[in-house]
Amino acid sequence: MSELQHGPLEARHRELGATFGEFGGWSMPVSFAGTVAEHNATRTTVGLFDVSHLGKATVRGPGAAAFVNTAFTNDLSKIGPGQAQYTLCCNESGGVIDDLIAYRVADDEIFLVPNAANIGAVIGALSDAAPAGITVTDEHRSMAVLAVQGPQAPAVIEELGLPTEMDYMAFVDTSYRGAPVRVCRSGYTGEQGYELFPAWESAQPLFDALLNAVEAREGAPAGLGARDTLRTEMGYPLHGHELSLDISPVQARCGWAVGWKKPQFWGRSALLAEKEAGPARVVRGLRAVDRGVLRAGQTVLDGDTPVGQTTSGTFSPTLRAGIALALIDTAAEIADGARLTVDVRGRALACEVVRPPFVTPKTR
Repeated sequence: MSELQHGPLEARHRELGATFGEFGGWSMPVSFAGTVAEHNATRTTVGLFDVSHLGKATVRGPGAAAFVNTAFTNDLSKIGPGQAQYTLCCNESGGVIDDLIAYRVADDEIFLVPNAANIGAVIGALSDAAPAGITVTDEHRSMAVLAVQGPQAPAVIEELGLPTEMDYMAFVDTSYRGAPVRVCRSGYTGEQGYELFPAWESAQPLFDALLNAVEAREGAPAGLGARDTLRTEMGYPLHGHELSLDISPVQARCGWAVGWKKPQFWGRSALLAEKEAGPARVVRGLRAVDRGVLRAGQTVLDGDTPVGQTTSGTFSPTLRAGIALALIDTAAEIADGARLTVDVRGRALACEVVRPPFVTPKTR
C-alpha cells in the first residue's frame, strides 16, 4: 500500500504526546515518554500497546481448520477451540511469507493475525489454495488490537471485569460495556500479558479504561520502540529481519513451530531437506562486551573473517548493553560463549555469542 494507513486511536495518541513513525505501511506511535522508560515500565509494572496495525483475517467454512493445517507449518490439530498457536506461512522453497498467530474459534472458523505488511500475501495464498466452501476474509479494519504486558497486567485486566485465568495462548470471547472483545493471554514481550481485540469503532473506550488502570499502577502507554527492544531481549523473530522469503524457519531456529510429522504443509519438502542436511546459517545472539549499540545489517567477524550479519540490534535497557540477533555461518563452528566482533561503522565492537533469550521470560 502506497498510502500511509491510520489506526483507530491515532488522534488519542497525539493527545498523549506520542511521536509517530511508519511501520508496515501504517502510521504508528513509536514512543510516548521515551523507549527506555516504556520498556522498563513493561518489565517492572505494566505497559499498554496499541498494535492495531497487525493484520486480521478469518477463514470460514466446513473443514476450515483442516484446510489451514495443510497450509501453515505448526500442527493446528494440537490445539482446540479457545486456543491460539504461533505458526508460519511458507512458500514451497521454505521461505517465510509471514509468521502469525492462528486462533482456533471452531473447526469451521480460524482467526488469523499476520503482520501488517504481509496480510495481503497471506490472504492471497490462502484464497488461491482454498477448496470450495472455504472463504478467506480480510478483517484488518474490523478489529483493533491492544496489548497489556507486564507483571501488573492481570490486575489491569481484572479491574475492567475481563477474564484473566485462561492458560497461556488461550482466549475468551466476552464483552466490555456491551461491545464484543476477544481476550487472549499472549504477547510479544516475554512478560505475562494479554492481547485484546475490540471492534475497530469501539476501541477508544476500552483503551482509555485500560490506560487509567495502567497509570494507576505506575505503568505507561508504550510505542513500537519499546515493543522492539522487548522482543529483541527475548530473541523473538521479526519478519523481514530474522524471518523472510530468504530466511527459513530452520535458519531462524523456529523449528519448534513446525509440525514435522504432519503429512502436508507449504514448504514441507524443502524444510525437511534443510533440517536433514543442516542449515548453512542460523540465528545466534550477540551481547556487546564493550560499550556500543548494535544495529541490523552489520558484518560479524571471527578475527578478520566475516562469518555473518546482524539481523536485529538494539540497546537492552534491562541489561544496559548492546544486543543483537545475527545469522552466523554454521561452517564457522562458533560456540556459545565465543568472542566475535561486529563492524559498527568501521569500529570493531567485541561481542559474546549467547543463546537467546537475553533475559528470562515470564510469559507463563
